[in-house]
Amino acid sequence: MKLSQMFENAPEIEIAGLCIDSRCAKANDMYFCMEGMVHDGHEFIDDDIEKGVKCIVHSKPVDDMKKGVAYIQVENVNRTLNRVASMFYGHPSRKMKVFGVTGTNGKSTITSIIRDVYSHFAPCGYIGTISISYGEVTLPPSLTTPDAVLIHKTMKDMVEHGMQAVALEVSSHGLELGRVQSVDFDVAVFSNLTYDHLDFHGTIEHYFEAKKKLFTNLKKEGVAVLNADDAYVDQLADATEASVVTYGIDNHATYQAENIRIEKTGSRFTLVHGTERYEVSTNLVALYNIYNLLGAVAAMAESGIPIEQQLPYLHDIRQIEGRMERIDEGQLFNVIVDFAHTPDGMEKVFEYAKDITEDGHSIIAVFGSAGKRDTKKRRVFGEIASRYCDSIILTEDDPRDEDPRDIANEIKSGISDTNNIFIADRYAAIRQAIESANVKDTVLILGKGDEVFMYREFGREPWMGDHNVARHCIRKYRDRKSVV
Repeated sequence: MKLSQMFENAPEIEIAGLCIDSRCAKANDMYFCMEGMVHDGHEFIDDDIEKGVKCIVHSKPVDDMKKGVAYIQVENVNRTLNRVASMFYGHPSRKMKVFGVTGTNGKSTITSIIRDVYSHFAPCGYIGTISISYGEVTLPPSLTTPDAVLIHKTMKDMVEHGMQAVALEVSSHGLELGRVQSVDFDVAVFSNLTYDHLDFHGTIEHYFEAKKKLFTNLKKEGVAVLNADDAYVDQLADATEASVVTYGIDNHATYQAENIRIEKTGSRFTLVHGTERYEVSTNLVALYNIYNLLGAVAAMAESGIPIEQQLPYLHDIRQIEGRMERIDEGQLFNVIVDFAHTPDGMEKVFEYAKDITEDGHSIIAVFGSAGKRDTKKRRVFGEIASRYCDSIILTEDDPRDEDPRDIANEIKSGISDTNNIFIADRYAAIRQAIESANVKDTVLILGKGDEVFMYREFGREPWMGDHNVARHCIRKYRDRKSVV
């Protein structure tokens, strides 16, 4: 695309690509000088020009301007990046139905349900924590919400592969850092807001303000789908110019679940919408997943897929690895792997474990807390686990440059009289939990889910994934038990 098509009075230079990371700069790229939390993109202008970059978009003065390079100074580089990225890739978000889902917990589940169910009616892609996927293409995830360049490039690829819709996880970081400013959302779903990411946002109020951006920027023709049982529902409803519908269980909602029956292998409830009542049967378990399902069903219904047409596809929703994943290798006790890494998320998993664990049997939890992240929640983790568990195994969870034992001691400060031990190696900790479980006990492995990496002091290292470790240990334990 010609630079003159993107900026008024700009020279007729052919731009081959967009770049915000100088390490990835290529010949004929346009480089945007983004100011990050660690580095300022203006520092790398000369390096990028040596690589053949033909245009520099900057907000600070540039003293040494090179011949043959276009310099465009703007007030806000990120705002310009969003506008240009959408234009450069042909405004792909305007060519698809775009579902955006934000909230502390539930983003991956709601977007995955939308992708799977909506795809029975029209091809739908997904961008989020689990992967980037569309059609037969599955790519590893970048960030929960990628930067503007990757988002629009990915959406362009989706359009070219025939996608008519996309479900996008929208994180508070992505909203605060302006990564989705130029995405044309049709439906925005709010799951909930609880304690998380305060190391980045500072206060719960700032955290909420970040989430709210998705709804204040939502177009009038869009639909906001809000959790009626969350304390922030009214503020979000007031903040958006879009149409508003709600979903919930306890408070009156546009889409409401009644007569809920949660079992070990599935759930059933009555979905009330207006004067209609629908009997829903699903393989999803735990009360919080009823909320996730309601949010997804409401979003799709507001997009033109009638509830009665969705019902057959809710029976057997694809298992999301690492999200309330039941590990079944023939063992006589429950093993559940979940990504829960917030106080609210952990408590919901513990509540479910209590519901499915018979009296007289034990709940065993394996978890830690990430290094160089919100430290205040560590003691809270201990307090919550202590209320529900019979034994706790503390271990590493992305320790980065912190000592896992020090992190465990902070968690332990919240544990009252519950038996607990520390095992630094996460594999060994999971194995200990599996081998100590008796018939009808419940083992919870929390924090990393299906992630196949571990953040350590000097970067990211491969990790089997909690779900794979659990299966491996159960097979090994079961085989030894059968010999005995």
